[in-house]
Amino acid sequence: MFKKLLFVFVSFVLTMGFAFAQVDVNKSDQAALDAVKGIGPSTSKAIIEERKKGQFKDWQDFETRVKGIGEKKASALSGAGLTVNGASKPAAAAAKKEDKKADKKADKQADKQADKQADKQAAKTQDKKEDKKEDKAAASAPVKK
Repeated sequence: MFKKLLFVFVSFVLTMGFAFAQVDVNKSDQAALDAVKGIGPSTSKAIIEERKKGQFKDWQDFETRVKGIGEKKASALSGAGLTVNGASKPAAAAAKKEDKKADKKADKQADKQADKQADKQAAKTQDKKEDKKEDKAAASAPVKK
């Protein structure tokens, strides 16, 4: 029983290691390229066809030679684990940090907006309650002649 559990655990760990593995554009086959998020069969074919003409020197070379790969797409692919000659795109790491900062800032602003809306709604509800109390008090008060 212990051996089976150990086998399952080791298999899981190895599978996770493959899922997060770096894929080098100059060394990987089509299946490995397809496994990178953002690369489909047509893009992997285009990469392999361009690679037949010569290896990619750097990210700039990769972007200019492969149709459909631009600055943004290359950054996204680098973030998903694609490398050129073992190197990630330099701007990809910085872009991820900036995106996280921008997301946090946007979340804070959205929270502030939501709080303001909730405060306004609470104030309106309180005003309505006070108006109803005043109306009841005025209706129940005796009329003087």
